[in-house]
Amino acid sequence: MIKLYGYELSGNTYKVKLLLALLGIDYTWVTVDLLKGEHKRPEFLTLNPFGQVPVLVEDGTAIADSQAILVYIARRYGSDQWLPLEAEPLSRIVRWLSITAAEIHQGPASARLYYVFKATNLNIEDANQRSQFILTQLNQHLANREWLELGHPTIADVAAFPYVALAPDGKIALDEYANVLDWIERIKQLPGFIGMQGIEAPV
Repeated sequence: MIKLYGYELSGNTYKVKLLLALLGIDYTWVTVDLLKGEHKRPEFLTLNPFGQVPVLVEDGTAIADSQAILVYIARRYGSDQWLPLEAEPLSRIVRWLSITAAEIHQGPASARLYYVFKATNLNIEDANQRSQFILTQLNQHLANREWLELGHPTIADVAAFPYVALAPDGKIALDEYANVLDWIERIKQLPGFIGMQGIEAPV
């Protein structure tokens, strides 16, 4: 049985929950309250010394980092649709995992941290500029395609989706990014889709 440690307001936790839901995989949920510092307690640090959520545990093995967990789930439980085996298409998916961990994290995710979690040590002007850059790039990329790569949903979409969809939490408006908004709605229509606070599931 899979055990998933995470925090309900964490976009990184949510992307793992989303993929598990899309694949119909059961798991046990364990809340790690970041506001109470539970991610820095010794018992959690044995799972992830970096003190970050999410962490997935299966068969005694702990896997940390949301992107790494998506790869694990897709390879263990998904089809090649979610994570291809061939080198060139695989490289395109990995590129978006990197973009998620860099540009999207430095932009919309950081702006959300600033406003929702009061991370006032962040440079909000820099986060706003980075958000505009990556959202413009994403909007252009989606101008002639429905999904980020390969013509169908992959873990690239699952990885990039949460903090883009949650951009309004960081006072980043999405109104001028029509292609991005359409992509968000397509993901919400996937069978098994679940939402989180700030991302409503279709009625």
